[in-house]
Amino acid sequence: MKKTLLAFMVLILLLSSAGWAERLKDIAFVEGVRDNQLVGFGLVVGLNGTGDKGKATLQGIANMLSRMGLRVDPKDIKAKNVAAVMVTATMPPFPRPGLKLDATVSAIGDAKNLQGGTLLMTPLKGPDGRVYAIAQGPVSIGGFQAGGGGTGVQKNHPTVGRVPEGAIVERDVFFDLNSRKELKLILKEPDFTVATNTMRTINSLLKGEYAKATDPSTVLLTVPEDYLGRAVELMRLIENVNIPTDSPARVVINEKTGTVVIGSNVRISPVAIAHGGLTIEITTNYAVSQPEPFSQGKTQVVPQTEVNAKEKEAHLIEVSGTTLGEVVRALNSMGVTPRDLIAILQALKASGALKAELEIL
Repeated sequence: MKKTLLAFMVLILLLSSAGWAERLKDIAFVEGVRDNQLVGFGLVVGLNGTGDKGKATLQGIANMLSRMGLRVDPKDIKAKNVAAVMVTATMPPFPRPGLKLDATVSAIGDAKNLQGGTLLMTPLKGPDGRVYAIAQGPVSIGGFQAGGGGTGVQKNHPTVGRVPEGAIVERDVFFDLNSRKELKLILKEPDFTVATNTMRTINSLLKGEYAKATDPSTVLLTVPEDYLGRAVELMRLIENVNIPTDSPARVVINEKTGTVVIGSNVRISPVAIAHGGLTIEITTNYAVSQPEPFSQGKTQVVPQTEVNAKEKEAHLIEVSGTTLGEVVRALNSMGVTPRDLIAILQALKASGALKAELEIL
């Protein structure tokens, strides 16, 4: 466990080196060039008795049949093989009619399983209420659910599935990039240093003062005269340039999984650490108390509870190093597990010795 923890922390240190450089396209995007979310209400049919009985499902079936020229009272519909679902999809920038998208299907009623179902034609709308795509096709859930006689088995989540390339774009989102004289580059993680580095790198590449960092998240780029009407070519030129990046000192902890990620800029003031574990084990066994014959006593079940408390020996260690590698080696020498490390880091932050932001997921 010690070697594993040390190796993992050293790997994180190497991957998050302070001198790291990333492509502009990986850390920023052009304002207006973004994904768009689509959503719609649909019906999945062909289920093997695992549909739902909600009013929304019955009304949806009645509406669908009405559009096909068949009028049916929702009260007369039995919908065991049909499920009402919400269909979602993400439309990328610059979509064109005919582009196929993956759609996600999620049951909204009490359907037990979408396995084997087929999504009927479902309009997908954007935030403006306009239809941008139509989804239809067989649902793939990547799992199953089966059972009988009070027992059952389930793999993955059977009430959520996907329709691969099941949504077809019917309307594009117009965005004329080439006509723009200015482009706003938005950093995915706002940072003064990265914004300044981006400005300087672009100006050096274009040999002029074309880029200006207006705030930690925005770099305003004036399109050079040679590239007016050719913004696509300009972006191709600058999006692959390497930008020196920086990251704040941060420690991320997930207490649910015991995961700890420590950034390379994390520093710790000289401090002494002692950490021990207290384990309390309570076991209960049940014995039968049988009275003597003809004593008119009653047979009783008597619980016998045993409590054992064990405390591991705590080692006091002085951490005088300030780099991540030194800190990891010092903690590793104490034999700490990832969950022990979480408790230690929280205590270090409370004492003021941890010079980093502590983020708990």
